[in-house]
Amino acid sequence: MGNSMKNKAKLHLKKGDMVLVIAGDDKGKKGRVIEVHREDNRATVEGVNIVSRHTKPNAQNQQGGIIKKEAPVNISNLKVVDGAGNATRIGRKLNEKGKLVRVSKKSGEIIDK
Repeated sequence: MGNSMKNKAKLHLKKGDMVLVIAGDDKGKKGRVIEVHREDNRATVEGVNIVSRHTKPNAQNQQGGIIKKEAPVNISNLKVVDGAGNATRIGRKLNEKGKLVRVSKKSGEIIDK
């Protein structure tokens, strides 16, 4: 089964969304989504799941050494935060112009970046 055969379902979060971590070592932390990896169902979140990488000296990094950076987190451990700062589930509704928009299930407000 090749990559083209994988099921790519619609995800509840997008790059730039504010999210709350609901499980794992970083539970309770909030951060902005930097990148979404749809094929792995994972997302990289600013300031969450920091790992240490030992790097050799190279052209970009003359010194080498230990670099701390964010690693991807499973999206099932993330919840989108609406404008009021509440963690919420996401629904979709048609707006006045007939465009499908993401809506907070808690407050009913439209979620945009």
